[in-house]
Amino acid sequence: MIQNIINNKSTKLFILLGGFFIANAFIAEVIGVKIFSLERTLGIEPFKIPLFGNDFSFSLTTGVLLWPVVFIMTDIINEYYGKQGVQFLSYLTVSLLAYAFLMYYFAIHLVPADWWPASKMEQGVNNMQSAFAQIFGQGIAIILGSLIAFMLGQIVDVIIFQKIKKWSGEKMIWLRATGSTIVSQFIDSFVVLMIAFYLYPKYISDANGKAWPFALVMSICIGNYIYKFIVAIVLTPVIYIVHDWIEKYLGEEQAAEMKKAALLQK
Repeated sequence: MIQNIINNKSTKLFILLGGFFIANAFIAEVIGVKIFSLERTLGIEPFKIPLFGNDFSFSLTTGVLLWPVVFIMTDIINEYYGKQGVQFLSYLTVSLLAYAFLMYYFAIHLVPADWWPASKMEQGVNNMQSAFAQIFGQGIAIILGSLIAFMLGQIVDVIIFQKIKKWSGEKMIWLRATGSTIVSQFIDSFVVLMIAFYLYPKYISDANGKAWPFALVMSICIGNYIYKFIVAIVLTPVIYIVHDWIEKYLGEEQAAEMKKAALLQK
């Protein structure tokens, strides 16, 4: 039985694509706590563009490095395994992320060994326990916003992808893949930040919760989306490269059958 599963090309491909999909989502969630300056990373001074009453510059969460990849993987999986394949992986990813955040919570609250908090002072980390808690202890607002944004983005991505494919057929892979990603990334960019830093602290959190100014949240949302938009366009050739590899791996006949079955799913 195991040998049959391993030898089945479509099954092996689904495991490969699904594993890469989930891994990218996990990495994006963990590294997303860091905010970086895109301009300084590129060796230039930050932009100071007036926007919503703020000096706008590209201060981005490091999660933007991988979320466009996740949504492109969504389109590739959608192409060969349809809506049901994407939904299965999306639900599995959200469940595993929720489980991971729960484990992070318990890990943070384990009492550290006496020597450990000061063990990295020579490397500039004054308190390892505090650093560990800050990296892995994302607030409930960020977790909630991220999971909701991810699921909404996935749902919209699948719907748009399927509609464009039914209209375009096998032509214009770039349109259905990049087009659906651009729209879903717009939703993802705005929903996660609005929930995490504006709506949740303002309407749900306790008295200590403090919402960011709406103008500030909007300017950051726009910066994140502009970056994701550009990356989605830049990654378009990668979609064709991956498609060509899959077609060669599966064989023309099997690939055609899988794409036809994926499109007929309801």
